[in-house]
Amino acid sequence: MQLPKQVQIKEVGPRDGLQNETTFIPTEEKIQLVNRLSESGLNYIEVTSFVHPKWIPQLADAVEVLKEIKRNSAITYAALVPNSKGLARALDVGVDEVSIFMSASEGHNKSNINKSIDETFPILKEVVDGALAAGKTVRGYISTVIACPYDGYTKPEQVVNVAEKLFDMGISELSLGDTTGVGVPTQVDALLHEMLRHFKGEKLAMHFHDTRGTAIANVMTSLAHGITKFDSAIGGLGGCPYAKGASGNVATEDLLYFLHEMGIETGVSLEKIQQTALYVEGIIGKTLSSKLVAIAREEGESCQIS
Repeated sequence: MQLPKQVQIKEVGPRDGLQNETTFIPTEEKIQLVNRLSESGLNYIEVTSFVHPKWIPQLADAVEVLKEIKRNSAITYAALVPNSKGLARALDVGVDEVSIFMSASEGHNKSNINKSIDETFPILKEVVDGALAAGKTVRGYISTVIACPYDGYTKPEQVVNVAEKLFDMGISELSLGDTTGVGVPTQVDALLHEMLRHFKGEKLAMHFHDTRGTAIANVMTSLAHGITKFDSAIGGLGGCPYAKGASGNVATEDLLYFLHEMGIETGVSLEKIQQTALYVEGIIGKTLSSKLVAIAREEGESCQIS
């Protein structure tokens, strides 16, 4: 089996994970979480979001968090930015990379952004232009690449059409999100077969939610296509406020175990990530879904596989 020798893990838990919590996590705890993640070997952390606090109140402290974290020059500290106002705030606190987002389906895009797909492009172009002018790289997210809770299954051609416009704007990378976690390997295979006809694999990342327990299987399918970048969230945190039934992302520690046991390098310490996931359980006050956290919890310590 031909598999990549090395994979990059992009940690999205502090943003995509915490935004879905029902209670506000204290700012100091968020800072501590990012600092712990920074010591694990990760080289990419999506820290927060500059979406208006009215819509994502859990991340209303975005400025404070980015100001106070201990930065490692080897790590890219990114933030989600919806518009020019959010971009100005993000640039003021020295965000390393700007993330923009939209959906491949009209129903989810309207629910999430309150605009049609065509109405969204000009807004995102302003963000991309501003970020590039400031010397920042821009990462794009496309949600509902497999299916939409409002529109049903998404045709791969829909994803390609949105992706082409985002790359034309100047984004450097695109993350493809199975937002509701309904995808199975045959669907991921069909999507990537079409995407790789149009775009280079190194420009793509995969973002799998584990709602139905298929995230790791979908990662395997992506690896077989040569994809080497994957989003994940500490402890399996996450979901989507605008996609009913969407559960958390694939857990970073579960993904690390899977990759390491197949001999694929990540540069990330599974032991440190497990310890951080146990810390997260404490600050959010609930049991996480991660398999490796459950093992660590039962044993009272991290597995020694790292």
